[in-house]
Amino acid sequence: MNKTVIIQGSANSFGNTHKVVNYLNKDKKFDVIDLKTKNIGPFEYDFSNANDDFLPLMEKIITNYDTLIFATPVYWYTMSGMMKDFFDRMSDLLHYKKELGRQLRGKNIAMISNSAGNDRRIGFEMPFIESAKYLGMNYLGDTHVWFNNDKIADNAKLSIEQFGNKI
Repeated sequence: MNKTVIIQGSANSFGNTHKVVNYLNKDKKFDVIDLKTKNIGPFEYDFSNANDDFLPLMEKIITNYDTLIFATPVYWYTMSGMMKDFFDRMSDLLHYKKELGRQLRGKNIAMISNSAGNDRRIGFEMPFIESAKYLGMNYLGDTHVWFNNDKIADNAKLSIEQFGNKI
């Protein structure tokens, strides 16, 4: 299996992140999961959110995909809150559902971010890189996309295409 999923984590299901995902996925090669449509609570030390959508979603992802592309807007210099909750919930896979978490080893992660300008700060990608290392996953890289007048900037389109070819 060599299947890829884009995990979109934006407060607006049809905003700029959606535009970026659609541009990257114009050939419909990848499946897309919109975290906005899922009920995923924050990490709880007592795993009291174990009955929300996170664990079934992770079972689906782990079973069906080798590569996970995280697509997030830049909110306050970092990933979106729902993407952060998703990453925090990976802790469920380290303690509560270890056997499921171990199945992430050897899978791939990549990340695509976007904002109004070409202004992503140095270090934005660090949580994605370090999470991949910690989970035994391969980090394939990242790119940043920006907009001009609500449209993806031409230089950013080239960046998306190069990123897509690398994945």
